[in-house]
Amino acid sequence: MKKVLFLLLVLGPQLMGQGERTWPVLAPAKDAKPLPGTESLDWEGDLATRMIDGIDAFLDREIASVMQSRTGAGGTGEELARKLGLPLDARPRENRLKFEGLVWEPYARGPGFSVYQVRWRAFGNVDGVGLLLQPDQGEPLADVIAIHEAAGSPEHLVGIGSGKSALKGSYAARMASHGCRVLVPSLIDRGQTHKLPTREWLHRPAWELGRTLAGYEVQIILAGLDCLEQSAPRERKTVVIGWGEGGRLALYAAALDERFDGALVSGYFGPRAAVWNETADRNVFGLLCGHSDAEIASLIAPRPLVIGAGCYPTHVIRADSHGVPQRLGRAASRPGKPGRLLSPHLAEVQVEAEKIDRQGGFVEVVSSGIPVEDQWWKKLLAQVKVEVPAREGPAQEVLRANKPRGVITTPILDRQAEQVAEIERHNQWALTDSARVRAELFKGVSYESLGQYEGSIAPLRERFSREVIGELASLQDLPPPNAKSRAFQEGPKTLSYEVVLDVHESVFAYGILTVPKDLDLNGGEKRPVVVCQHGLEGRPQDTVGEPGHHYYKAFATRLAEAGFVTFSPQNIYIGHDRFRILQFKANALAGTLFSIMIPQHRQITDWLASLRFVDPERIGFYGLSYGGKSAMRIPPLVDRYCLSICSADFNDWIWKNAATDPKSLRYSYANKGEYEIFEFNLGNTFNYSEMAALICPRPFMVERGHFDGVAPDETVAYEYAKVRRLYAAKLGIGDRTEIEWFVGPHTINGVGTFAFLHKHLGWPEPAGNQAR
Repeated sequence: MKKVLFLLLVLGPQLMGQGERTWPVLAPAKDAKPLPGTESLDWEGDLATRMIDGIDAFLDREIASVMQSRTGAGGTGEELARKLGLPLDARPRENRLKFEGLVWEPYARGPGFSVYQVRWRAFGNVDGVGLLLQPDQGEPLADVIAIHEAAGSPEHLVGIGSGKSALKGSYAARMASHGCRVLVPSLIDRGQTHKLPTREWLHRPAWELGRTLAGYEVQIILAGLDCLEQSAPRERKTVVIGWGEGGRLALYAAALDERFDGALVSGYFGPRAAVWNETADRNVFGLLCGHSDAEIASLIAPRPLVIGAGCYPTHVIRADSHGVPQRLGRAASRPGKPGRLLSPHLAEVQVEAEKIDRQGGFVEVVSSGIPVEDQWWKKLLAQVKVEVPAREGPAQEVLRANKPRGVITTPILDRQAEQVAEIERHNQWALTDSARVRAELFKGVSYESLGQYEGSIAPLRERFSREVIGELASLQDLPPPNAKSRAFQEGPKTLSYEVVLDVHESVFAYGILTVPKDLDLNGGEKRPVVVCQHGLEGRPQDTVGEPGHHYYKAFATRLAEAGFVTFSPQNIYIGHDRFRILQFKANALAGTLFSIMIPQHRQITDWLASLRFVDPERIGFYGLSYGGKSAMRIPPLVDRYCLSICSADFNDWIWKNAATDPKSLRYSYANKGEYEIFEFNLGNTFNYSEMAALICPRPFMVERGHFDGVAPDETVAYEYAKVRRLYAAKLGIGDRTEIEWFVGPHTINGVGTFAFLHKHLGWPEPAGNQAR
């Protein structure tokens, strides 16, 4: 360890090449005249911020358009299950409730019923746990699954240990006292794990692996329903009721399983246009595309649905003094997505309910200042033809059997720790299994010839575009670029221009074009282009030689000095929480940040190809860090990129996002501030070697410093070995892929990569043009 620190701290400049490198000397251009063939750019202010503002406005318009076009009959239940990740984990075929502790001694007693601690197998090695309220005499009037708000516990819903009358504070106990059998599953609470909200901690890797925490909890609920059904006559009615997070899960569960004869959803239902502003665990990919609350409720119809409004749980993450989520600071220092639970007004709930396709069924909106009124569940049971008899006798408190009330804290905490551990282990199992799933996906690819390979890989490239990146219809047909520019900087051998290109209303592409001074801009010779992409929180200026950004080593200017034309785009990942929230807005529309960046790059490359001094067949991509992340995702879907170089990012990406074991957390994003980094179901579709397969047979290269903290050398080598096998062993084009290892940290090296560009872009390498 001391030796590594010595190399990084004492020899750092030499390792990065600074000790011997003479950097380009750049100065502001003498005048701001535009590039020939473009209009004059007269925009003032920070163009990067202006670009983010425009994209934000675009996504707001897209969300508003989707919400206005809804008819009530939206997506199917199968599609909702896929969005939640349910089909991936089959429930046990035969399932029964298992009683915990001393079966002959109930956990608690109430008026006419007993309370038992129970568990049941839900999926994989994950159990559902909770409380069962069983009538002491006779057959149950009905079966009920009652779901508490995530901030509470089954005990809170039943009234155990509260010191208050259960009949006054708990609808689950009141339903049991009237003769219902009630199962209360336990949810993951709103505490913290690894300095993250616990629900987000479990949701992050699940999301990467095509699952969601809500999907896991719905599976637990449906497995509980399986258990109730095993011991109930067919004619017995079953309903689901929930408040807050429980209301959300009750809505999903009733929509997905017709065995529920009716549902009561309280403290959740309403318009979801601002779902992007909720907590991370409420993110569902493409939720607004066919599965708004009204559209999900339409899947319940014609079964009865009671919607409770007026009382909502309050929960805010990273809030200011007014309870407003903060989205301005450095997220890396404060892990966890800022968000709050929505609390719609009664009028908004009623408007959303009017959009439900009721199919002749019963839907009623009710309002109160408490989570669930007795008259609501009685109304629901009446709708499913269950008559609720009047209960006689005084109210009795529900107490833990023969123990002081305060002792109940330990079982709750133990249960929570067990649930968190089981779901975390299941995520890690899914991470391990994802390699098998991806291999199955690629079984149809042919390696007999390059022609057959390109034909057979095309459907997977389309799937990558549609399901992983996300296609936004508004950005498919690009307008004329309407290029605007102004001279920006010049050096002894180069001249740079700031350039702006139209992409869509309020969406534009912005970057810096750098040309060699010996190039005739009016035509004649056609040069190759290298698009040089910055990293997280970067700017185009960083890549051309902005002081203080030595890890870029002015690679855009240095490549222009070597004779290439370069273009350095401004990508979306700037502004800390500001850009990260855009990811969640796009996710609600089944999109991502790359849904916008890819059309931007299509416009950039089309415009570059139109320039008189550019060879349209020789446009390459070279990105560092987050730019390396872009190098894996943009070139597969931008046809004009003839090669791609991934610098300081290539590794086993699925492991990096989903691993939560202590050894991996040093590298993993599972507990870091980049909460936007996760891509839905990427784990079961395209790791970095599979993305490279989408780039293939175009040349592809990895640039890797041994002291780069992105990942250990072993995982980089492991993932790249699969790329090398594809190019060299399967297709016989091993000369088109390389990896350069160098002694250095997270930085551009510019030795092997520069040679790679000269070779594959067909431009002679000047003598002495290597970085030192």
